[in-house]
Amino acid sequence: MTEIERYEYLFLGGGKGGKTLAMDLGRAGKRVAVVEKGLIGGSCINIACIPSKTLIQGARNIQAARAMSSSMTPGVIDMAAVQKRVRQVVSEMVDINMQGFTRAHVDLVLGRGSFVAPRRIEVELNGGGRRMLEGDRVFINTGTTASVPDIPGLRAANPLTHVEALQTDQIPEKLIVIGGGYVGLEMAQAFHRLGSAVTIVQQMPHLADKEDRDVSETIEMAFKEDGITVLTNVKARKIEGLSGQSVAVTLDNGDTLNGSHILVAAGRIPVTAGLGLDVAGVELDERGMIKVDERLATTAADTFAIGEVAGTPMFTHASYDDYRVLKSQLTGGSQTTHDRLVPYAMFIDPELGRIGLNETEAVQLGIKVRVVKMPMLAVPRARTNGTTRGFMKMLIDASSDKILGFTMLGASAGEVTTVVQMAMLAGLPYTGVRDAIIAHPLISEGLNTLLLQVPPPDNA
Repeated sequence: MTEIERYEYLFLGGGKGGKTLAMDLGRAGKRVAVVEKGLIGGSCINIACIPSKTLIQGARNIQAARAMSSSMTPGVIDMAAVQKRVRQVVSEMVDINMQGFTRAHVDLVLGRGSFVAPRRIEVELNGGGRRMLEGDRVFINTGTTASVPDIPGLRAANPLTHVEALQTDQIPEKLIVIGGGYVGLEMAQAFHRLGSAVTIVQQMPHLADKEDRDVSETIEMAFKEDGITVLTNVKARKIEGLSGQSVAVTLDNGDTLNGSHILVAAGRIPVTAGLGLDVAGVELDERGMIKVDERLATTAADTFAIGEVAGTPMFTHASYDDYRVLKSQLTGGSQTTHDRLVPYAMFIDPELGRIGLNETEAVQLGIKVRVVKMPMLAVPRARTNGTTRGFMKMLIDASSDKILGFTMLGASAGEVTTVVQMAMLAGLPYTGVRDAIIAHPLISEGLNTLLLQVPPPDNA
């Protein structure tokens, strides 16, 4: 019988929130183990945020160089060099995380783990053999994986997901992207700038369909102006061929698209299958996510879930906040996930940043708001940079000066959104931002001009 190794804290999966908490506990002298299939540092570093943003920046650099030289053509792009840069950045960050585990004296166990009893995990080691680990407290941090829709012929076509797309050394000649959400849009624009002919197939009426209509329409217009083919309100019904060679996508309107590659970006599903969660007493919700309360506690005693698998918004920064919540709980604090303010950012051109409510959500919740909106053309720095696509928009309570939400499409949108986020966290009225002295000419200076246009409150 395999010997049971006991730890104070045991983590299944090494994503952002989990690895950060594990290192914290290890540095505090606790006995800690992390079971990870192989993505040291988590998916963000290896196959998501870091490689994708490195690729996107490479594509931006190429786009900027192309704009400066009309003689530059897509055919001169050295995709191998682009990928070398991506892999270098990933490798450096993996090394940093490995050093972090080592310095914190965390037992990093590489292999596939599953529960065989409450708080007990059996690990099939990557190098062969098995280990049996048990924790006084256990944390599930297994994340999500790309969803591949049940479209006839799609799986057989061996499509790219974001993982394979971020590892390819070749520029797809004709890339068909299934899905018009965050991942699909970022990858579509990046590969278009690298030289691919790109078509987006989006079954919803608009790209970025969960955003306000003006956001979606502005993104669609920008993509079309850049030469990306955008098909909305249409579904792929059948796939023929093999991605990487030749594929044909039959749409529900009867049209057929021909391409060299297919990229699937149709959402994500939680990694919960095969983990033995039923044996552990851990229940799932209707979405397949692990059920947790506002303390991130599951239905099993002394067992918690972190990040996407717990239904946390699918952002690394949200997972990091889960770490804060759990650290607070473990040290006698009271921080929970209740009413936290999570920002959104999409790294396309024009960049999307959002915090708090948007107009769609305000209507759904029956919240009366004052809306003020201004095009990026009105921002001096946007004009000097030649980045005038998009707009700023703020939602302010109808009868008070409370900021309820902010959306921006434009250069540095994520950074400007952080400015508004800080104001919201501090409880500043919109007038505090309006009257702040912001250095000229910054993109964030546009907030001054935007907020001069706020209509009076309903009770004025």
